[in-house]
Amino acid sequence: MSNVVSPSLKDLPKVSMDLKSELEGFKQDGMKKAETFIKNVLPSAEDVRQERQHSDLIHGVETFETNKLKHADTKEKIILPNAIDVAAEKTQQTLIAGIEKFDPTKLKHTETNEKNPLPDKTAIEQEKGKQQFISGIENFDPTKLKHAETTEKNVLPTKETIDAEKVAA
Repeated sequence: MSNVVSPSLKDLPKVSMDLKSELEGFKQDGMKKAETFIKNVLPSAEDVRQERQHSDLIHGVETFETNKLKHADTKEKIILPNAIDVAAEKTQQTLIAGIEKFDPTKLKHTETNEKNPLPDKTAIEQEKGKQQFISGIENFDPTKLKHAETTEKNVLPTKETIDAEKVAA
């Protein structure tokens, strides 16, 4: 270790007189009190483990010896298209070429006749009848009904008729 030499007075940096007078007249009792918080967050055990794994991985890559590798022959299998694939591709190419070379000026002018057949009168009348029937049901007012008394006309046999049936059976 080398010896540290103190700088001489001429080697020290020069301070302006204004700053020097302020520093000399500075009073500490004019300062505010403040609490200091130590915010030194230590890494967790998980962080340390992840960093060690990453470091070991980098070290393993850097010190990897390629002479330990085994030789392998790469076999490329080239599968040629069959006749169906070739024909399908040719058809698609001709279609695309036809679309690209299409000339809309060669089209003939045509008049469009819109045919919107309306229903005949009988169908319209039938539909109106259905509508009136449905509206009659929807707008039905049950308050217009009259009260009716029902009388049951089931005549019961008399005692003599019952006794006569019992004797006959």
